[in-house]
Amino acid sequence: MTQPTSSATPTRRTPWQVTRSVWYAMFMREAVSRTMTDRMGWFWMIFEPLAFTLIMVGIRSFIRGDRLIVGADFIPWMIVGMMGFFLIREGMMRGLGAVEANSALFAYRQVQPIDPVLVRNFLEGMLRTFIFLLFIVGGLMLGLDINPDDAIGAFAWWASAWCLGLGLGLVVSVIANLVPEFGKVLRMITMPLLILSGVIFPLNHLPHWLLEYLMLNPIVHALELLRASFFEGYYVVHGTSATYFWMFTLSTLALGMLLHVRFKDKLKAK
Repeated sequence: MTQPTSSATPTRRTPWQVTRSVWYAMFMREAVSRTMTDRMGWFWMIFEPLAFTLIMVGIRSFIRGDRLIVGADFIPWMIVGMMGFFLIREGMMRGLGAVEANSALFAYRQVQPIDPVLVRNFLEGMLRTFIFLLFIVGGLMLGLDINPDDAIGAFAWWASAWCLGLGLGLVVSVIANLVPEFGKVLRMITMPLLILSGVIFPLNHLPHWLLEYLMLNPIVHALELLRASFFEGYYVVHGTSATYFWMFTLSTLALGMLLHVRFKDKLKAK
């Protein structure tokens, strides 16, 4: 009597397991490219905010920015706002070339155009968080009052700023691939956006009619609420609203995902 042969059938992976494997492989690829390929990569990530801080401290005596801030010292106030702005800006800018740089991977049906955008933003968030922690430790060693008074709130608003950068990155990654000129315009407005977001000087002393328009910028709300969690006695800019920030952020995230679903085939064909 012959024994029945048992054939081992391969275990079918769930969609989530496939997606997780894709994200992990792309994350390792992006991490090596971001931190190891360019020998100056870490240097520029740390030197840019450091140089910016030193320049602003150097001209502080001319603008007298520290006299315009209530409830916070000028240097810690600017560092917190600057690091939050860079987190949002890099989340948005990393979406520009994410799809095009990974176009060869779209030959695998498991890889979708949205995957490199998500992976790049997650990696950028980790790197920016690490650099921010370095600045906090360095500031405390130099005697700066940069220790967050509300650590949980600071972490929550740091993660919220990352979500805004992710939403903007999702939208930008689609529009920039469909309209190449959009990327050039976006790069041009990053410096004015830094000034209009209240990173360098407080916006409270601007005329009310101008402040009403500037408060349409969600980055202002993110930075002010992040600063409020660091400095207990800080007075945020009039009109700062967590509700407005999250309405804008969630709308941007939804729009970005809808654009990726709508133009998935076009993005793959690019």
